[in-house]
Amino acid sequence: MPSELPNIVIVHCHDLGQYLHCYGVETVRTPRIDGFAESGVRFAQSFCTAPQCSPSRASLFTGRFPHSNGVMGLTHADFAWDLHENEKHLAQYLKEIGYRTAALGVLHESRSGAARCGFDSHEPNPWASTTTDNAIARIEEFAKDTDTPFFLSIGYLEPHRTPIPTGHDMGFLSEEFGPDATLGIEIPGYLRDTEGTRIELAELQGAVNHADGQFGRILDTIEQKGLESNTLVIFTTDHGVAMPRAKCTLYDPGIEVAFILRLPSRDGWHGGAVHTAMIQNIDVLPSLLDLVGLPTPDNIQGTSFAPLLEGRSYTPREELFAELTYHDYYDPKRCIRTENHKLVVNFTTAPFFMDPSQSWRPRSDTVEPPNNALAYHEHVELYDLREDPWELANLADDPAYADVRTELLKKLYRHMQADSDPILEGAVTSPMHEQTMRYLREA
Repeated sequence: MPSELPNIVIVHCHDLGQYLHCYGVETVRTPRIDGFAESGVRFAQSFCTAPQCSPSRASLFTGRFPHSNGVMGLTHADFAWDLHENEKHLAQYLKEIGYRTAALGVLHESRSGAARCGFDSHEPNPWASTTTDNAIARIEEFAKDTDTPFFLSIGYLEPHRTPIPTGHDMGFLSEEFGPDATLGIEIPGYLRDTEGTRIELAELQGAVNHADGQFGRILDTIEQKGLESNTLVIFTTDHGVAMPRAKCTLYDPGIEVAFILRLPSRDGWHGGAVHTAMIQNIDVLPSLLDLVGLPTPDNIQGTSFAPLLEGRSYTPREELFAELTYHDYYDPKRCIRTENHKLVVNFTTAPFFMDPSQSWRPRSDTVEPPNNALAYHEHVELYDLREDPWELANLADDPAYADVRTELLKKLYRHMQADSDPILEGAVTSPMHEQTMRYLREA
């Protein structure tokens, strides 16, 4: 008899944000993801905890904020951040109740390897087409034993920036795909409409369209193997797109993420619903524990959205919190977001935004600031999302918003105190700093 526990497949892209047709970007072609949303459940207001790769993924798979789980920066190379020893990954929870577990492609939430995270195996090649080939092989293998459920974490590199031979350091091109302006180019409100911006967005659209096709192959295999009814498929990403003033910032283009799921065998987990309640990626782990009948540990900082899907009592979030500490460099900031307002606090006089283009001469330009090389952080930023959805006009010193500023500052401070955010004690020390000190002491 097939297992009553659902199979779980999470497909997560690098740097996608909500750059999909079904999220309102009319010029990007994502027919397979759009079709998946039409038969599944789409969350219109879905956000991550951090606008960079490792910290956000660590939150997705632990249900805890980066400052709590230990991953306050990138995990690879000398960045060297890692999950605290006692942090528990989603794969570990599922493995303990009998799931077969496998990671395919990007595994960027820990530097300690797949086994530490609870995976039986890991195929590390991150390119979407190769990762999909490996995932299909694993699904075909697991389909031979329907008595035992499985969990697959499928991480695509695309649409992350990659080296391109055009005189610029990094772009969105590949030998497998090129730019796509078939439906035109839509310029988001935080970017200037320049030739460079249009070229980059066309490249991005090509990369997203490629990832869409690979995701479609995963869906086709699940259907062909007769697994669709009892397989929860989730499509998501780590954070916003790698454009200036998006990735590596706490503005909405940096922390908004696609989140779509489908489980045909469970009421409320399919059918084309669109939910507008705000959720965050720390909510995913408790929701999946709820789904498989496991209790949520007390240290989990997310909240299950399973009751929302199933029509049970559910209290929507009134606010959510996000953070950045380290990425390319130390740029500590924290934010609180409500339905109507965003407040950001900055702890250093770094440039106004960290540039995610990874290029010596970025091709895209922002509306605000017009010259990032001459603009630096202010202590407090406050935006009215109803009047200014692109967060271009800082109202922190506007007397008309004084009460909003005070209220949000208090709420953000209480959140940081409750979670013992280490930045409250002063500057956060990086793993590289600690290693360099060891070299000095041991010389």
